[in-house]
Amino acid sequence: MIRKTLSAWAALALFLASTTGCSEKKHIDRTPMPTIAAPPYACDYIPLRPIEVMTGVRDPLIRGDFDLRRSSTGMGGCAIYQRTGDKLKVLYVDLSPGGELAEVEEHLRGGAKPLPEILPGGKGYYFKDSSSNTNSVYSMLVRDETRIMIQLEIGAEGRDNAADVVALMKLIAPKLITDASAASSSPSPSVSAKG
Repeated sequence: MIRKTLSAWAALALFLASTTGCSEKKHIDRTPMPTIAAPPYACDYIPLRPIEVMTGVRDPLIRGDFDLRRSSTGMGGCAIYQRTGDKLKVLYVDLSPGGELAEVEEHLRGGAKPLPEILPGGKGYYFKDSSSNTNSVYSMLVRDETRIMIQLEIGAEGRDNAADVVALMKLIAPKLITDASAASSSPSPSVSAKG
């Protein structure tokens, strides 16, 4: 009798475990991307909250900074990594001189989608890597001689990752490019701002 009761309980526990596992769905964070850059910041001009939303990584490892004095148009980068496991890079933002509209045009002819107008005189593209299984999206915006690139290497599951990258570009590019241009035209070097 006891053996039958234990067997019945074991069978019930196995049944419940198997049905619970099938009915559980992974939580998808559909939080809208912020539209205003606000502290805390990851690397100078990159607010932390949008990074957490678009990558799904909370409390990430952050490496890099932006030094607008390093060239006539500023330079720098911000790399975001998972804090646990293999510490994979999930996002990279790069500011560099030498951006060319011809490069943007080439990507657009190759199938990339145009960015909406973010800055007067600026032109850019974005595309989702169709061969990626990590929701990768890449974007570049060029204005004058300054280029901002966003590389979302691992995007949060269930989100519109391309829309997230475009939203981040809208959030950071105006201030970053404007401040880089102002630093290049000022007679004395300016210090990069935290926000």
